[in-house]
Amino acid sequence: MALTQRLEFRQSQSLVMTPQLMQAIKLLQLSNLDLSAFVEEELERNPLLDRAADGPEPPVAGEPAMERPDYGDSDGSSSYGDEGEAFDMAAGSGGEAAFEPGQEEWLNRDLGTRAEIEQTLDTGLDNVFSEEPAEAAARAAQDAPPSVYTEWGGGASSDDEYNLEAFVAAELTLSDHLAEQLAVAFSAPAQRMIGQYLIDLVDDAGYLPADLGQAAERLGASQQAVDEVVAVLQKFDPPGVCARTLSECLAIQLRELDRYDPAMQALVEHLDLLAKRDIAALRKLCGVDDEDITDMIAEIRRLDPKPGLKFGTARTQTMVPDVYVRPGPDGGWHVELNSDTLPRVLVNQTYYSELSKTIRKDGDKSYFTDCLQNATWLVRALDQRARTILKVATEIVRQQDGFFTYGVAHLRPLNLKAVADAIQMHESTVSRVTANKYMATNRGSFELKYFFTASIASADGGEAHSAEAVRHHIKQLIDGEAASAILSDDTIVERLRASGIDIARRTVAKYREAMRIPSSVQRRRDKQSMLGNALSAPASSPDRSRDTAPV
Repeated sequence: MALTQRLEFRQSQSLVMTPQLMQAIKLLQLSNLDLSAFVEEELERNPLLDRAADGPEPPVAGEPAMERPDYGDSDGSSSYGDEGEAFDMAAGSGGEAAFEPGQEEWLNRDLGTRAEIEQTLDTGLDNVFSEEPAEAAARAAQDAPPSVYTEWGGGASSDDEYNLEAFVAAELTLSDHLAEQLAVAFSAPAQRMIGQYLIDLVDDAGYLPADLGQAAERLGASQQAVDEVVAVLQKFDPPGVCARTLSECLAIQLRELDRYDPAMQALVEHLDLLAKRDIAALRKLCGVDDEDITDMIAEIRRLDPKPGLKFGTARTQTMVPDVYVRPGPDGGWHVELNSDTLPRVLVNQTYYSELSKTIRKDGDKSYFTDCLQNATWLVRALDQRARTILKVATEIVRQQDGFFTYGVAHLRPLNLKAVADAIQMHESTVSRVTANKYMATNRGSFELKYFFTASIASADGGEAHSAEAVRHHIKQLIDGEAASAILSDDTIVERLRASGIDIARRTVAKYREAMRIPSSVQRRRDKQSMLGNALSAPASSPDRSRDTAPV
């Protein structure tokens, strides 16, 4: 068969990832905060994209006013004029045309002096233009000097715009608090430099790194000089700051309270036994009796393990729900979007039409044409994003109706494919929509991902159970156990199988650890210790002196 060259026409379909399509996919998985930041960048970059104003803007004086057309919500490319609604100006040529000739002549006529006016009226002006009591009080109040600071000058604002946060002092951070004490504690520049470097290493909880050898190398100082500065920093306020371990933090606070005796030192050095509730071993190490060890543990609990958290840290952003779910009048559920999280932008078609009449360069024309296309696409992408979120959230509420009505125990197994098939979308689209989105319900606020849980088979072959519902069942069993009958993982498995849930022991252990629930041995020690403290509380005395002899 001979190889030859020829031309052919073929018709085929293919999916091309255009920049606009990639932008729409990116918008789906953004949270409301990230979306607001993205829209702000687009508003600064695109001159044809404007924010939807809440009310009309007044026109600029001296320029012809233009009527504002109505906003259209049917498509994503609504437009509006550059200026606000037309209205007459009291000054300038536009304002003078609003008066009639007779009125203008009467206004410009000289009425004469006060004596001539009184002679013409045959009475005094006070009798003709007397003020009412309310008008006189208003005029007196207007002429009176301002009594509030905000009434002076042009900085005054109305009550609606008054921001009390502008008068709040800056929050003092832990680093600033330690730096103020550093300036007083050291006079040598070398020690101040070492101290400032160590203060910069202190974390939000108030701890220094456990190994400061690298700090000495970077500063070019000896380890002894660094240790001397650390010893002084550990005397700063708050007590326990600049410690390297939890034991050292508690020891610093106990020295501050003059309670760091040998028995307490042994307790602080063996915090691992205290975490395990091994009271017998602690009592033996400390050389005290049961009442003393109970007082010592209570004193340890009154200390602050993270002293640095008393000071200001980075602000945490409050979660804002994207969807609201409310009970409907017909017994169903009403799903609506949170309009406060949806950016409102419009395409300024009027501005583009005015520019197209004056632009002559091809480069400028192509630039504004691209701006118009990008703005139009962004408005449509935002609208499509809102519709997709509402559609996915509505299907989730329909699938998890039992959760909203009865609680977590009735949460059904749900995956992305079930929702995607119901709303005729791809699983990847549903995954992007449910990322970083939150739903406010009558049972609290949840991430949309929360409603997608794995299924656990039923022991009797019935309907599968949700993994979240099983976790809730395990927590209920552990919360209801008695101190004399602690449930082991094997016992929990038997209880769950009796309830119709087929689950393995390792799965129970995994769910228990995920909920930060200790093992049965640890729970038994905790509850026995709590029971012992409750029985010995009336007989114990917090001021009882202990034997301070070395162990």
